[in-house]
Amino acid sequence: MADDSTNGEGGPMKVEVAHARPEHQVLLSLEAEAGITARQAVERSGLLDQFPDIDLTGENKLGVFGKLVKPDQPLRDGDRVEVYRPLIADPKEVRRQRAKEKKDKQQTGEQAESAGEGGDEEA
Repeated sequence: MADDSTNGEGGPMKVEVAHARPEHQVLLSLEAEAGITARQAVERSGLLDQFPDIDLTGENKLGVFGKLVKPDQPLRDGDRVEVYRPLIADPKEVRRQRAKEKKDKQQTGEQAESAGEGGDEEA
């Protein structure tokens, strides 16, 4: 039975490393030995030379095909390691703020309608 972390032949396997910024996206391919981890693939790809601000020990998380993985996750042939940018804002908090602003706007609109109705009665 072949090990899941190899290409079935015991030889080198191919993996990709991806990273995207608003202004620039990078997809790098490399051949690696079986058992290479997500962190090792990123380090060997040269991505850290292009983006020295990537922090694999904290802010930047890693994933394989959209699923978060730990840096020591062994890769399989054909895997694409993705280096995610840190979030600038908490998505839940942003949604809460938008909902609050929408509610406030609706209440302001209702108050303006009420004030307009009162003026019609006096005329």
